[in-house]
Amino acid sequence: MVGLTERGRLALLLAGGIYLVAWGFGSRTLYPVATGLALAVLGARIWVVILRQPVLLRRHLGAREHVEGDDVTIGLEATALRHPGPRTLEVYEQISKLGERRVQLNRRGSALLVRYILPGMRRGRYRFDAVRAVFEDPFALARAEQVLGAESTLLVYPRLVELDRVFSEAGGATQAGGRVLLRRTAGFDLHSVREYQQGESLRKVHWRTTARRGELMVKELEDMPHDEVAVLLDADERAVVGGSFDAQVRAAGSILRANALRARRALLTITSSPPETSQVASIDGEWRAVLELLAAAEPTGTEPAARFLERDASPAAQATELVVVTAALDAALVDALLDRAFARRPVSLVLIDAASFNGGERVPLRDPALLRLQASGVPVAAVQRGDDLAAKLSGLEEAYAAHG
Repeated sequence: MVGLTERGRLALLLAGGIYLVAWGFGSRTLYPVATGLALAVLGARIWVVILRQPVLLRRHLGAREHVEGDDVTIGLEATALRHPGPRTLEVYEQISKLGERRVQLNRRGSALLVRYILPGMRRGRYRFDAVRAVFEDPFALARAEQVLGAESTLLVYPRLVELDRVFSEAGGATQAGGRVLLRRTAGFDLHSVREYQQGESLRKVHWRTTARRGELMVKELEDMPHDEVAVLLDADERAVVGGSFDAQVRAAGSILRANALRARRALLTITSSPPETSQVASIDGEWRAVLELLAAAEPTGTEPAARFLERDASPAAQATELVVVTAALDAALVDALLDRAFARRPVSLVLIDAASFNGGERVPLRDPALLRLQASGVPVAAVQRGDDLAAKLSGLEEAYAAHG
């Protein structure tokens, strides 16, 4: 619908006032002024009616992946469906978590274009809702709004670190001389061997049988009943301080990626409300879905992580190996981890020190619960704000400290 702007209403009111003054004082010279102002407002309204037309809007988010901390360039391209189209177009974009953005598109050839930058984006899922286009006359006396389409979603992924090894791979032996936890390194059990078929990967060749029989034989593998590695990302909203949850997501994603690169079957469980779960078998398979889940993860959980591990049907609890990433280490979680360790089921802990993310001065992390876990052979990586995440998760920092 076309309407007058505040300036247009004031101009029309002024035209009426001048007309009354001219009539009251009998000043004929003021009549043209009043008439001219009224005609200008009327002309502006007609201008906007003609200018307002269907517009096709496209949004370009770029082809490359966007990682937290990067600047993201947004491109908008509008094409008028009737001729002549506007030479400029003002649009308002509503972006979740960021609010409304006002940009102006200018004509380049047959299209209206603009590019703007969202600086230093944080990890997350950002939804671009329908855009409002505003048509105005050159003097901003009349305007019309039109809702355009082009809803889309921008994913900003967590900034993961490269890990040559994971801190838990050294086993459960710690400074206190605890047990070494047993660990299984294969995600499949050998079921039988059979003759090689054309096109199969040579990775499946069973070389001992091949050498004995003189022909290519491949392994017939049978899936194990449970995922090999489960990463439990604690999304308890009560434990979040500043950017502590983003640090949890980076840690969980980096560990998952390290396992996916080795083709180890892994499971991600996020204790949000509702819980989210995704499986990955290799970096070329379901990894994209896991990465998208990590990008969109929010600390909306209302239950402690120990509650999830108590459930018999929990896929994370049933996995061969469990890694818990949390910022809330309570007594119930310590007991759950120790119960698993005493049952000789591999378990490890990544503890994000949420208190160090409150902007204050860092203090050494001294938690008796951590010492209790380490003394019982549970590998622990404690991460504070400003730590080298790769060094912490690979266990290099502790290894250097142990060797002086």
